[in-house]
Amino acid sequence: MKPPLVLALLALSLAGCRRDMADQARYKPLAPSEFYPDGAASRPLPAHTIARGHLNADSHFFGGRVKGELATEFPSPVTKEQLQRGQERFDIYCAPCHGRTGEGQGMIALRGFPPPPSFHQPRLREAPAGHFYEVITNGWGLMYPYAARVEPADRWAIIAYIRALQLSTNARLADADPAERARLEALPE
Repeated sequence: MKPPLVLALLALSLAGCRRDMADQARYKPLAPSEFYPDGAASRPLPAHTIARGHLNADSHFFGGRVKGELATEFPSPVTKEQLQRGQERFDIYCAPCHGRTGEGQGMIALRGFPPPPSFHQPRLREAPAGHFYEVITNGWGLMYPYAARVEPADRWAIIAYIRALQLSTNARLADADPAERARLEALPE
């Protein structure tokens, strides 16, 4: 290739590399701006905007409500795996205040903070599952909201475990299935 042709191609290629493409005028988030009448550079989101992956259209699963009322049923069948996950999450997030058995005598309460209510009192034994979902999501009284820390599926798992705790505290031998009942009756006293 001839030197003048190489120099011409090099000059043309460099003409396309301009710094002003990398250094465009822009505003930092939440900076003031004279361009918009409200004086803010950051624009409000258009109405009804939903972030990707956050449609959450199922009000039962994502809100604990069915037709505007607190859900009385779980959004899916409760499985052994869900109960185990619920126990794990309960021990992490709930047991420090509510205690491992849900009596409201966790380590936080034993250290002098106001104790939370026992899950075994009649009011909470009769509360719909949606009540627990809303309390975990939004908090209640001194309880901090856990919406940002506990995913919806884990909230339902915790509620399933709370129901298991409630059932186990007042369980009778007659409530056990026949095979388990026979095994329990055979145990020495």
